[in-house]
Amino acid sequence: MAKAAAPKDGRRANRRGAARLAAVQALYQMDLASTPLNEILAEFESHWIGREVEGEQYLPAEAAHFRAVVTGVVDDQRRLDPMIDDALSRGWPLKRIETVLRAILRAGTYELDRKRDVPARVVVSEYVDVAHAFVDRDETGMVNAVLDQIARQLRAEEFGASG
Repeated sequence: MAKAAAPKDGRRANRRGAARLAAVQALYQMDLASTPLNEILAEFESHWIGREVEGEQYLPAEAAHFRAVVTGVVDDQRRLDPMIDDALSRGWPLKRIETVLRAILRAGTYELDRKRDVPARVVVSEYVDVAHAFVDRDETGMVNAVLDQIARQLRAEEFGASG
């Protein structure tokens, strides 16, 4: 079984932020090892979230949000991936993007599309923070640019004319 992606540092996060981080790790593992949805949910909820694993402290997460993001990405992937592909630079389809970045973009796009109770700018900012835990600054900039573009398409009303 593939090991979940490990964050580069142990920064503190709120419970929903911890749920986003865990969701990205779960999606990463599912993509890498083809782990079934129910198995990945059970594994993360019982063994990773809020526990210390291999010296890394995993923060308590909002379990309902974790489950909603992971399940939502899996259920909506055929709809989410084309949105992400359209926002990526030409010549860089989603399938060519690093696995952890794919997981971040899918989770962020899912929240922008389906979790309207969270402001778009907050969703983008939160997933940029998640990206900082795993990748370098150039890649976090790409995450910011892609999710911002998707946010402006899906939630234009939040950005207004001055956007």
